[in-house]
Amino acid sequence: MMTDDAGTVAEPVDESRTGLRTVRAGFIPLVDCAILAVAAEKGFAQAQGIDLQLHKETSWANVRDRLTLKHFDCAHLLAGIPIAANLELGNARARMIAPFSLSLNGNAITVSSRLWQRMAEAGHLDGGEGPQAMGAALASVVAADRAAGRPVLTFGMVYPFSAHNYELRYWLAASGIHPDRDVRLVVIPPPYMPRYMEDGHVDGFCVGEPWNSLAVAAGLGRIIVTKAALWRLSPEKVLGARAQWAVEEPALLAALIRALKYAARWADDPANRPELAALLARPAYVGAPEALIAGILAGRIALAAGEAPRVVDNYIVFNAAAATFPWRSHALWFYSQMVRWGQIAPSPGHEAAAADTYRPDLYRRALAGLDVTLPGANAKVEGTMAGATPAGSSSGRLYLGPDGFFDGRVFDPDRVDAYIAGFDIATPLARP
Repeated sequence: MMTDDAGTVAEPVDESRTGLRTVRAGFIPLVDCAILAVAAEKGFAQAQGIDLQLHKETSWANVRDRLTLKHFDCAHLLAGIPIAANLELGNARARMIAPFSLSLNGNAITVSSRLWQRMAEAGHLDGGEGPQAMGAALASVVAADRAAGRPVLTFGMVYPFSAHNYELRYWLAASGIHPDRDVRLVVIPPPYMPRYMEDGHVDGFCVGEPWNSLAVAAGLGRIIVTKAALWRLSPEKVLGARAQWAVEEPALLAALIRALKYAARWADDPANRPELAALLARPAYVGAPEALIAGILAGRIALAAGEAPRVVDNYIVFNAAAATFPWRSHALWFYSQMVRWGQIAPSPGHEAAAADTYRPDLYRRALAGLDVTLPGANAKVEGTMAGATPAGSSSGRLYLGPDGFFDGRVFDPDRVDAYIAGFDIATPLARP
């Protein structure tokens, strides 16, 4: 039985029934693995005839490789990985699709205590400023280091084709800091970020939760910018699947999409946060303190050790604002960043391959006939601050919410080249 997007959904699971189909999925210990964990643990997968077997990994490269090698059927993936795979970037040729979005937001940029003190002095900051002021203060520190002949600052991010890489670059560049010249960016698996900061190997990092909050709790640094402040409803993780598996098992994939949609509704319900926090706190999933995870789910974030938590709207979103819909405009925004930062040359073929990676058609087909409000289009202009968009369904209108970028830019998926050309700081490759 299903209710509307504000409600909980589940059909009773007959524990004695047999014949469940196995689906193997990899994941990284992050709070945004929640939908997969809920689907497996709360009976939503079983209700759809699926034995969802989850496999915990440490790095995104491991997840990508095991998906490519058919150890997994699908995975909790960085939103850019399936696009990069289809563009033959970073690994062996491997066709992937993304038919479901697992989360919006959930990341932050954290800097070491030492760097924060330098920024606070340079920008006269009190810690509650927005991305522009934080960026200006960091730019002052970078300029001072350059003038003094000191080594450039080092920032960690989780993968070259991650939202973390692109949002960190976006913010740095908007602050007048060239991410390929003025600082050094390095790849670090999420669970290792706090230790790298503790040992002095990085001055800051961009990572998903709980690793920002764990670094703060350990007194290692300060959260200075949240993903929600950079792009208010920003894509983060997707369900990535091998394209061959999706073709061979269309009914099984559709059943999985339904199970994940039910799980997303459950996970986004504030009444379920205590139980969800306890679930994710298990060593088998995230393995962080339950109280810390509960704060993350509620958007109550301590920016520094000893400070009272601050409320961050939409800090992590699992179901609201069409969070589970695989927007082709999201895929094209990631492609635009790949072009902007020289990972691939622009071409109509590349653009089409990126857009085709996200599969709203499979999402719609899986949920057809159910009480699910669907967007009326497969792409939208990103950053318009629009409040509501017609849903094109009998359920009325689908509220998407303000989705603006912090610098006021707008991304039109029909004008990708013009969007990229509008940035002063970039390292593009020539068009082939």
